[in-house]
Amino acid sequence: MKNSFWRNLSTHGILILGTIFMSAPVWVAFMSSTHSADTIFREGLQYWFGGHFFETYTEVLFIEGGVMKKVTALEMLGNSMILGLGFSIGKVVISMTAAYAIVYFRFRLATPLFWIIFLTLLLPLEVRIVPSYEVVAGLGLLNTHTGLILPLIASATGTFFFRQYFKSVPEELLEAARLDNAGPMRFLIDVLVPLSKTMVAAIMIIMFVVGWNQYLWPLMMTTEENSYTIVIGIKQIYQVLSEGGELPQFQKAFALTILAVLPPVLVVLVFQSWFVKGLVESEK
Repeated sequence: MKNSFWRNLSTHGILILGTIFMSAPVWVAFMSSTHSADTIFREGLQYWFGGHFFETYTEVLFIEGGVMKKVTALEMLGNSMILGLGFSIGKVVISMTAAYAIVYFRFRLATPLFWIIFLTLLLPLEVRIVPSYEVVAGLGLLNTHTGLILPLIASATGTFFFRQYFKSVPEELLEAARLDNAGPMRFLIDVLVPLSKTMVAAIMIIMFVVGWNQYLWPLMMTTEENSYTIVIGIKQIYQVLSEGGELPQFQKAFALTILAVLPPVLVVLVFQSWFVKGLVESEK
């Protein structure tokens, strides 16, 4: 009993320390965003609330020139939301249909094609970013949401997860669907999609966070402020706010960072149970 108490205490102590370690930078950034630029310049980073919370966040979110010359943080959040949702939905649709074809159509090259798709995990975005940019530019899709989303929606990771999930679905369901005269699309939509809803939720959450945090691709694709995502805005704000020899408005940069962190955190917290269930559930 005593050993169990100390084991639980040490385990929880480690978890609490890890939580503090991971959340401390976010706390400091949030606290610093509530102070004035003069306070941060003179005293450095702040660890407790200041009196400029509403002033800073109102200016950053709603006033043109608050962070950029022509765009507000609210518009950049909108661009990031479109990118994140388009990224996640596109990857789920493409991955699910690819895995469905590989598992159920059983054509001769299904296995080699799957491993070719899987091997693309070894090719980071940086390897193919120049030809991808050339194609998008040639189609006139620079500074558009379509150009940001379309080249990135193929996913070897999603295809792998859905393939493994579909292979564990009992064969009796396919036979029952055939007896019911269900075609391939009806079997996918009416049987596999409902069965896969937790897996879909898990993949969508992962891909939403990945899409939201994209930096290099939006940096290449966006040359106009109207198309900036919130992550690009964080990088650009340091250049904009320090122009003209004025006192750097670091509190606005910290505010933009906090705004960039909030949506992915909220998505993970709200759909946490679906996320965990989709990754660990084994019963079909």
